[in-house]
Amino acid sequence: MQRLHGVPASPGATRGALAVIVDAELPTGGRIELAAADAEVARLARTAAAVARSLDVLAAEVAAGGHPDESAIVAAQAAMARDPALVSLAETRIRQGDDAIAAVRAAGADLATQLRSLDDELLAARATDVEDVVSRIAGLLAGLPAERRTLERPSVVVARDLAPSVTAGLPRDQLVGIALEAGSATSHAAILARAYGIPAVVGVPGLLAAAGRLTADPGRVAAFTVTVTVDGDTGDVVLDPDAAERVRIDERIAATATARDLALAEADLAAVTTDGVEVTLLANIGTPDESRPAVALGARGVGLFRTEFLFIERPTAPTEDEQVAAYRSVVEAFAPGPVTIRLLDVGGDKPIPYLPIAPEANPFLGVRALRLASDRPQVFVTQLRAVMRATAPGEHGSGAGRPLGRVKVMAPMVADATDVATLLDLAARAEDSLREDGLPFGHVDLGVMLEIPGAILVADSFFDRLDFASLGTNDLLQYTLAVDRGNRELARYQDSLHPALLRLVAESVAASRRAGIELSVCGEMGGDPLAALALVGLGVRQLSMASSSIAPVRRAIRRASSRELERAAADALRLPSAAAVRELFADLPVPA
Repeated sequence: MQRLHGVPASPGATRGALAVIVDAELPTGGRIELAAADAEVARLARTAAAVARSLDVLAAEVAAGGHPDESAIVAAQAAMARDPALVSLAETRIRQGDDAIAAVRAAGADLATQLRSLDDELLAARATDVEDVVSRIAGLLAGLPAERRTLERPSVVVARDLAPSVTAGLPRDQLVGIALEAGSATSHAAILARAYGIPAVVGVPGLLAAAGRLTADPGRVAAFTVTVTVDGDTGDVVLDPDAAERVRIDERIAATATARDLALAEADLAAVTTDGVEVTLLANIGTPDESRPAVALGARGVGLFRTEFLFIERPTAPTEDEQVAAYRSVVEAFAPGPVTIRLLDVGGDKPIPYLPIAPEANPFLGVRALRLASDRPQVFVTQLRAVMRATAPGEHGSGAGRPLGRVKVMAPMVADATDVATLLDLAARAEDSLREDGLPFGHVDLGVMLEIPGAILVADSFFDRLDFASLGTNDLLQYTLAVDRGNRELARYQDSLHPALLRLVAESVAASRRAGIELSVCGEMGGDPLAALALVGLGVRQLSMASSSIAPVRRAIRRASSRELERAAADALRLPSAAAVRELFADLPVPA
């Protein structure tokens, strides 16, 4: 038995037969006479188009299998194969003497390296997608047949990494788990695993070497007699488990199923304290496909819909109609609950080909989010038009279902009243242009994401011009304590129960009450049961979180007294550390 540890990527526990996928060796290509360059460029273009068509077919199969939103991930790969930038980079190399295989591999390697160098886990994870598309093009150029993966029995797939097209093409009836030596929790393989409900662990050092020692044929997909267990909650992967480990993982499988059933059974329960104070629990989502599980687990709406997925994985900007369809699908999924849509939040750390941003020494403090509006207002006007159109009764929908809920637009990275004026101006321009075009649109509430400490300190100067505000506690903590939240050596500063952050929350609550506007929390703080209790004690009545956190947060609130929480929160503001605050709330009496 060998136990390895990685990064949890998709929750749940499982065990199955070991199935190893090792990337096929691709030809390296060679050199050509410059006179043959035109023909070689044409061959590359034809092959890339053929790969794009094959990925379109796979996307359609995924959609037909009941996962229309996940099919968009594979469709994005088809768009990569059609991306003129990739072919253009390869063409430059062909005209320098490389054949099509060598050229497209070099171009793909350059693009993947650029993505992996970015200080953004989501974008860095897209490098695998690029490599997959390039390998498909290179393989077809070399005359290699497209490989269709098969699994002979319920299996845990082990690989260095899995491209989305490979993950989507695996037989769902036999795929019970995924373990990857590379990858991240934001990779498309992980996203697909979560959507399919398949436990997964990524970033497992030494995984392939350990698996190779147990298999006689690690060069292809094959089901072996060796068993693998995967725990997508703890990050544990065990190869050839002993009897005790098999019993343990079977108990975990049963416990996970029980917890899931309980969460679903409690989904209709309100988050009400023992003395009658109700807290609205909302979901944070990053794509429309996250809507269904969030609704099933009891989310009363969306407190944060990150819209970057529409913009960052394509060579050209999304059309207004594409945006309308995406926003409308979420609004309809949660109707009649509210949906808060965050305006595009990108900057120098998230470069977009069609939205060039000059490199900055510290992009997290630079020209990003709403600050881009000074040079590129139309990006935000178009997005606001799309949200307003998605809110119109009957627009891109039958209009015959449940009435649509309240739709809100939230601007990130707002520092002061001038930024609020920019938001209001953009919204007015969007409304005026829709009227001029004769297009139907509905009302949207306007608000801000509070993630800059200075904005909270001057909130009285602009809150009365807004409908709501939401605390983005992830960046708020980072900016308050001058700490990079991705730096593990600074872990002691990264607890959201730090008294400094709690004081900013308290001031935000007070300012929102003075202005008579709604205040929520959409940072990860809201999904921590103890931190959620502190927020309720400070007066917050709307919490938004990952859907998997809704059940434990709801359970914690239903066992607490708001009066007791208010007293504890008042004491917490005077404590010296996050550890002391956490201990205070952990020790609160809980009714039997």
